[in-house]
Amino acid sequence: MAFNPLNWLLGLFSLDIGIDLGTANTLVHVRGKGIVINEPSWVAIDKRTRQPLAIGLDAKEMVGRTSGNIMVVRPVRDGVISEFEITEAMLEYFIGKVHEQSVVPLPRPRVVIGIPSGVTEVEKRAVYDASMSAGARETYLIEEPTAAALGAGLPVNEIRGSMIVDIGGGTTEVAALSMAGVVVSRSLRVAGDEMDQDIVQYVRNKYNILIGERIAEQVKWNIGSAFSLPVERMAEVRGRNLVTGLPESIEISSLEVREALSQSVTVIIDTIKDALDEVPPEIVADLMDVGICLAGGGALLHGLDERLSEELNLRVWVAEDPLTCVVRGTGIVLEDFSAYSRILVGLERGSTRHS
Repeated sequence: MAFNPLNWLLGLFSLDIGIDLGTANTLVHVRGKGIVINEPSWVAIDKRTRQPLAIGLDAKEMVGRTSGNIMVVRPVRDGVISEFEITEAMLEYFIGKVHEQSVVPLPRPRVVIGIPSGVTEVEKRAVYDASMSAGARETYLIEEPTAAALGAGLPVNEIRGSMIVDIGGGTTEVAALSMAGVVVSRSLRVAGDEMDQDIVQYVRNKYNILIGERIAEQVKWNIGSAFSLPVERMAEVRGRNLVTGLPESIEISSLEVREALSQSVTVIIDTIKDALDEVPPEIVADLMDVGICLAGGGALLHGLDERLSEELNLRVWVAEDPLTCVVRGTGIVLEDFSAYSRILVGLERGSTRHS
């Protein structure tokens, strides 16, 4: 890229930021300040002009409540950009929000963004281009499982092997790491969103009641589980009866929700087993000491660590504040760029980018 003196000058006064561009939430880490933004990845747009009307939390509040000329979308689906211009507008909004207190008129930050490990070159390029179009002067990409492992405090740079399972909104990332490299990885498009859909479908099939995704998500967090609970719980679910067309409220048990989630949970477990099957024996021996770390919002599903421990015959533990692991990992890279530059992803044939 040609040297741009204006970008360089503006860059001196801009902040270095790390972004977890998630399907469900976007988190922003500022070097020296920590996490400053954690908002839903939703954008409300005017259907006629395609202009954003609200972004983040304000947009999510509009879901299912808009008039005919307003559309609320998630521009990132399954961990990749599905709506380029809207993603660009969302990134521009978050970059501007981070720099609200600064003196720089046109922020030109250095940006590190997490991407799923299974993305194509086209999908990588889309993230890079959206970030640059949104005002970044430099953009670096890091695979989400590597960033999550860093954020969770795993010894990524050591010879000793470690393993992370990052269950986000759109993707589940499984990676075994050693010496700052990914030894084995799997990227699966079954994660939090799929679990919400499982609950919607279960309630529809069993009770003939249509509920919204947001209600399904609340049920998942309140009484959802992957393992038997000490005391099974109940939750009220409100929706529309598909037979009468009228509003109806029912009680659903944690046992039923566990049944609804069982297929997605099983797919995730099978993917981890598949990855473990390819892990070299030396790293398997390391994992018997250190266990497997769970990160991402899906790690908060009740009893998932217990279920995995039982199925995999390994200790499985949940990272501290699993929702923020990826963005904290990008922050660690920003703090010591030279030490971590070799784990950044390039844009040509999966090569690494050196700074």
